[in-house]
Amino acid sequence: MKLTLGFSPCPNDTFIFDALVNKKIDTDGLDVDVVLEDVQTLNEWALQGKLDITKISYGVLPLVWQQYNVLNSGGALGKGVGPLLIANTSREAAGDVNNLRIAIPGENTTAHLLFSLAFPEARQKEFMLFSAIENAVLDNTVDAGVIIHENRFTYQQKGLIKWMDLGEYWESTTGFPIPLGGIIMKRSFDIALQQQVDRLIRKSLEYAFAHYPLITDYVKQHSQEMEESVMRQHIDLYVNNYSLNLGNDGKAAVQKFLDIYTAGKNTTTPALADIFIA
Repeated sequence: MKLTLGFSPCPNDTFIFDALVNKKIDTDGLDVDVVLEDVQTLNEWALQGKLDITKISYGVLPLVWQQYNVLNSGGALGKGVGPLLIANTSREAAGDVNNLRIAIPGENTTAHLLFSLAFPEARQKEFMLFSAIENAVLDNTVDAGVIIHENRFTYQQKGLIKWMDLGEYWESTTGFPIPLGGIIMKRSFDIALQQQVDRLIRKSLEYAFAHYPLITDYVKQHSQEMEESVMRQHIDLYVNNYSLNLGNDGKAAVQKFLDIYTAGKNTTTPALADIFIA
């Protein structure tokens, strides 16, 4: 059987899925047709129900949970892993954040929700591809930007200044680890198949961990000429035990995230049993 699978070309995702995609593990007869795209594109495709299995930002989960189940393995959740609000001038010189032009890496992203939690009155948001935000800040297209992924490791080299760690704000406000992104699979598939895919993703990551700190050719070829040290920083930050299995505390963090999302929209938060596979 062949299923479509979407994830980003970032090192954390290629690290997790390498062994599954390239059959370094026994896939139990399962084949995957892989599409690598930025997370905002994957979010938009999830809204359209385009792929069978896909990485998403948890920010889009409230809009797709009735079509997709969340798998236990393969996601990104943890502490100290959140997006950063950066600029090329001091916050004191720039003035009130609520009145500034802020670049956000996609409307339905976790980064957007975390920024909105910290700055609920900000209105001048410009949504763009995450990799374009540093340059938008540098050339003053925007006054500040929310950065994710490898930009966390490169912004200082470009003379940019951190105004706030939005992940730290989430952690201090809620007490939970940060739910960044998860792996979802269409509910229309038999639950046994969903559980099989979940097990294979975990096996794929266990294989990667067993061979780490090796950076495979598959990870390198999709890392946009990133230095290996930055690839490892990326993997070390975003891939952890929660990626193997969210567990009860990881699921509780997702529940808190959904509670905050739905609080301002007069909708009911779905129960965890309705979101995650068994």
